[in-house]
Amino acid sequence: MNELLITALLIAALFLILGSGVWIGLTLSGVAWIAIQIFSARPAGDAMAVTIWGSASGWTLTALPLFIWMGEILFRTRLSQDMFRGLAPWMQALPGRLLHTNVVGCAIFAAVSGSSAATCATIGKMTLPELKRRGYPDDIAIGTLAGAGTLGLLIPPSIIMIVYGVAADVSIAQLFIAGVIPGFLLALLFSGYIMVWALRHPEQVPPRDPPMSLGAKLQASRSLIPVLLLIVGVLGSIYAGIATATEAAAIGVVGALLLSGLQGSLSRATFWDALMGATRLYCMIALILAGAAFLTLAMGYIGLPRQLAEWIGSIGLSPFGLVLALTVFFIVLGCFLDGISMVVLTMGVLMPTVQKAGIDPLWFGIFVVLVVEMAQITPPVGFNLFVLQGMTGRQLPWIARVALPMFGLMVGAVLLIWFVPGLVTWLPQQMKL
Repeated sequence: MNELLITALLIAALFLILGSGVWIGLTLSGVAWIAIQIFSARPAGDAMAVTIWGSASGWTLTALPLFIWMGEILFRTRLSQDMFRGLAPWMQALPGRLLHTNVVGCAIFAAVSGSSAATCATIGKMTLPELKRRGYPDDIAIGTLAGAGTLGLLIPPSIIMIVYGVAADVSIAQLFIAGVIPGFLLALLFSGYIMVWALRHPEQVPPRDPPMSLGAKLQASRSLIPVLLLIVGVLGSIYAGIATATEAAAIGVVGALLLSGLQGSLSRATFWDALMGATRLYCMIALILAGAAFLTLAMGYIGLPRQLAEWIGSIGLSPFGLVLALTVFFIVLGCFLDGISMVVLTMGVLMPTVQKAGIDPLWFGIFVVLVVEMAQITPPVGFNLFVLQGMTGRQLPWIARVALPMFGLMVGAVLLIWFVPGLVTWLPQQMKL
């Protein structure tokens, strides 16, 4: 039977099983088992056992649950809540005023979280009630938060970067460094949009608070010190070459526990909730990774990577054309799958094609993170949309509509890193790890 026909049947089976409500990890494993059982001579059970054990026992993945746990600790203690008090005094002079706390808060929390949903939920819990109380319009407040929350994926440490690094065999430390400039560039684009909106709609921006002296601002900013110390401890240890990504994750967990304990917001209940929350999330991710590894093996037996690479080579796409096609592909895929599933399900197939086109795997990793960020705010499976729906009670279509300008800015960021690839590659070249 033709390889492309087999692939089409398996993809149809994949979406059919996903549509029936089966867990994504089990769906991937099931489709892979069917593929090997029917279209290969190798025993499916043996292949499943070896592949799943190999994918689950890699040392590199140790960083993933640790970074998730660190984010959960911050989410459940007062460390995150103190950030608004420290940021608000410095935002008053900017057009848009306190709306910038969404962007700056998400950028700071992203540097100690790694999760888009956790960043969106944590910062939203701080900013949305305060912005509403002060009279800022819901559409711009919620829309900018939906977009800025995606910075949790791009500004390191990032869970999706760890997953991509494992799936594509790219240095996780190098990926972390490569994400710094694009992450802050995207934050600047979001803040720039807020300024333009505020200048066009000055009547919708509430009056500024009474002026504060520099000393009063610095006094209020003391509450930012614990989070900034944690950022320095985690990212500084990686960039200085002192620690690997896994060791830095352990530093982050210990630092988050120490700071929240000294602050007095760490209790037995919050410790247990953070630990269980991290365990549940990591188990879900690990199941998806294991299933995707098995499916990648099955696709290799069928010959899909070779067929896809030959097909793309035959239609003569330029590297830029390939990037545009993959952008559309990931945006469409993001309507049905979460970001981690998208990465692990496609990397085994796409990486040979990408490398054949001469695209740097490090650059491609940041590109993938950016397009996965777009998927976080595209219905019906946009995780940030779900988070905001639960927090605000608004309907998903309304949240997706107000987040649409942020989506456009992410498209602009993809074009920027394509035409100026040094935005991604320059910093890693200066800091060889």
